[in-house]
Amino acid sequence: MEEIIESVKDPKMRSQIEKVVGFHGYLSTGAFVGLQMFNLAKRVLKVSDGDRLFATCETYNCLPDAFQALAGCTVGNKSLRIKDHGKMAVTINKRAPVGEKIKGIRIVLDPAKTRRYPKLHAWYMKTEKVPHPEVVTILLDAGESVYTYEILDLVVPEKPAKRIVICDDCKESFVQKVRETICPACSEEIENDLEECPVE
Repeated sequence: MEEIIESVKDPKMRSQIEKVVGFHGYLSTGAFVGLQMFNLAKRVLKVSDGDRLFATCETYNCLPDAFQALAGCTVGNKSLRIKDHGKMAVTINKRAPVGEKIKGIRIVLDPAKTRRYPKLHAWYMKTEKVPHPEVVTILLDAGESVYTYEILDLVVPEKPAKRIVICDDCKESFVQKVRETICPACSEEIENDLEECPVE
């Protein structure tokens, strides 16, 4: 993988790869896909240094780490959401005031386009085990040609007010979402107990 990083002539991309590797632990294909999606979104949305971004990744696997390393999008600062649809896709937008309409972009690694690169497509469709260095090299050559994107009109949602209550069951505090009186952990435990009960 070192050879691949050294072969990258663009110093900005090389720096980005180093940041992603430092955060993710190694240059996985999914993390590199995230890096390319990040750069595509920056270009299309005309993102400047200092612009705060929000990302919704459609997989937990590798992809979100590029947005954490490069854009500072994290679950903790509420600028990273993960909807695990199992897709190599992300929606990105810049920060805007509540209620305001803003342009966003949804980017997907497009299987119709990866077909042009048999080894990349085999990795993507899991029909063949292809090593990360080989796939990353293909992605470097393919650039943005393997992605499809659409521009979205998004409305920045209002933040729901936090209401902290004490769980009727475990007596610990939790953030109430609706009007539930039992925390999610206890509710989950009750559901698991019900599933394990034998039916007579």
